[in-house]
Amino acid sequence: MKKLLNKTLLSFTIYSLVVLLASVPTYFYFIDAIWISELDENNELIAEKIEHELQKLEFNQTELNQSIILLNKIQPNTNLEKTNSENIIIDSNYTIFRKNPYLNYEDINRFRGLSKTIKLNEKNYILTVESNLEESSETVVAIAQITFVFLIVLLVGFLVLNRVLSVRLWKPFRSTLSKLKTFNLTNNSEIEFKKTTTFEFEELNIALSRLIKQNIQVYQTQKEFTENASHELQTPLAILKGKLSLLLQEKELTTNQYQIIEEMNTTLTRISRINKNLLLLAKIENNQFQETTTIEISKLMSYSLEILEEHFEHKNLTIQTHIEPNLSKDGNPTLVEILINNLLLNAIRHSNQHEKVSVILTKEKLKICNSGNATLEEKDLFNRFVKVSNSSLGSGLGLNIIKQICNSHKWKVLYQFENNFHVFVVEFS
Repeated sequence: MKKLLNKTLLSFTIYSLVVLLASVPTYFYFIDAIWISELDENNELIAEKIEHELQKLEFNQTELNQSIILLNKIQPNTNLEKTNSENIIIDSNYTIFRKNPYLNYEDINRFRGLSKTIKLNEKNYILTVESNLEESSETVVAIAQITFVFLIVLLVGFLVLNRVLSVRLWKPFRSTLSKLKTFNLTNNSEIEFKKTTTFEFEELNIALSRLIKQNIQVYQTQKEFTENASHELQTPLAILKGKLSLLLQEKELTTNQYQIIEEMNTTLTRISRINKNLLLLAKIENNQFQETTTIEISKLMSYSLEILEEHFEHKNLTIQTHIEPNLSKDGNPTLVEILINNLLLNAIRHSNQHEKVSVILTKEKLKICNSGNATLEEKDLFNRFVKVSNSSLGSGLGLNIIKQICNSHKWKVLYQFENNFHVFVVEFS
């Protein structure tokens, strides 16, 4: 992926090359036209001077003929010859390619010529004056070379300016981008962008500040709604569950009625569990578990394994443990206990009968593994209401609770699939 300034530099470079290529024929056309105009004027002056000088000398015909022979010999590219009155021509300029007799090597040159009829001793003569045009081509080549040198200077200047601008001009943008990368909506804190004199960046910062403020307000409103709704639902759910329990104790219930009420009770239990988990998440996000203390995590781990022993036995799971003794961590005891229990319950829930669960607790990390057949999609694994499998009876909030607890303790939770084992690792920072 290319940087924005590099993309503009490439465009400028291509444009400069196009301008240079277009300038060469343009230079050639205009300089050649100027040279031709100048040579036409020069040829005209030479012709007028020759005519004027010969007329002023007032030679007789013999002397004139001798002078013309001498003139044709000593005046380069000039020819004067007698013509019949019927062949009087109009003054004209022309371009001709021919050999240059004054060069020692074979070469075809371009000449600009003037043909003019002059009158000497009452007789008509055709005077031809030609000038070499090769200088105009050499001038064009020289100008093209100089232009190419300036193009190189221009490109080097572009590169230097690009580096300078990349550092100075985009500094406010990089500052804004850096703050956006570290922004966390759950922190409930707005970003204070640095003031900048660049209009576009200042406008961007204002728009981002307004957007972030609105998102924080919406997020806070949603959190409050979730917490309030979950809290208000607790009582009616408990009443419903109690009523169903009483109904199940009725002796006059038929088998069909009992099964229906039992299914309702199971569903209600699941709803109640989801509600409690949502309420827990809302409390974690609202920082209502700020109390921290030193937790004997080794003992807490052993205690949780003992409490859940019945669940392991129910599925005939083999437990392998490696727990370093006397390990302590700073944290909230309630949340850490929920974290451990959720990880263990997740391993139990997603293990088949007679399989193996491994628990490793060291100073650096907590690692819980359970056997499995295929890797899970890690991308959305820790999001809310994402089921690990379709057969799962979980609420879809357990892994999200684990992640939120780790975030609140500045710990990191990772998932891996190694050697047919699902591995969940909590790294203690």
